[in-house]
Amino acid sequence: MLTLFRRELSSFLFSLTGFIVMAVFLSVIGLYLWVFPVDLNILDYGYANINGLFIMAPWVFLFLIPAITMRSLAEEKRSGTIEMLLTKPLSDYQIIFAKFFAGLSLVLLSLIPTLLFYLSVHQLGLPRGNIDAGGMWGSYIGLLFLAGAFVSIGLFASSLTDNQIISFLLAAILSAFAYTGFEILASFAFLGQVDLWVQSLGIRHHYVSMSRGVIDSRDVIYFLGLIALFLVLTKLSLESRKW
Repeated sequence: MLTLFRRELSSFLFSLTGFIVMAVFLSVIGLYLWVFPVDLNILDYGYANINGLFIMAPWVFLFLIPAITMRSLAEEKRSGTIEMLLTKPLSDYQIIFAKFFAGLSLVLLSLIPTLLFYLSVHQLGLPRGNIDAGGMWGSYIGLLFLAGAFVSIGLFASSLTDNQIISFLLAAILSAFAYTGFEILASFAFLGQVDLWVQSLGIRHHYVSMSRGVIDSRDVIYFLGLIALFLVLTKLSLESRKW
């Protein structure tokens, strides 16, 4: 499993896809936080925080994470290497976990440079260091859980097809629905008193809660459960080859 994880991570890091993912993520976030005259601009906003990062990142991830995961299993199927991989002394879950952690590691590597934003705001604050470090770290943890959820959804989408474009579209649509779809459903009046329950099924409800810097066990359980659900669905999809 460790060998497969290293292979997957290396294929991301030494490929154009990995470079583009990290470059696009950092460029888009950096422009919105420091250059574009929008509400998220740190210099215009005048407050010592990097909340704009945690507001923008999920929307950028909706496109970038499917780009990371679209080839994970779809390309293996298209090239026929999936059969060779499945004949190795690895269980389906070991293959899935190796690809999952490789994708999540690339997202983590993309986030590490954003610590420069924190250091910059830390130095620019009046007085210096006037930034809620605890809240920021809580928000980073929430962002990692969010990324894990999107990676698991992307893996599931990639297991359904041998076409990378279709895999990308499926992952983007499923991730977008999981992130905002339940909130949209909850806004309909016919749901009555169950609207809050429906809203709590969505990723955004729990991500926003964690972005406040408060790590609630209910949010952690939700994300772990969602990740486990889609990894199990991915395994079932791989097992369907035997049917």
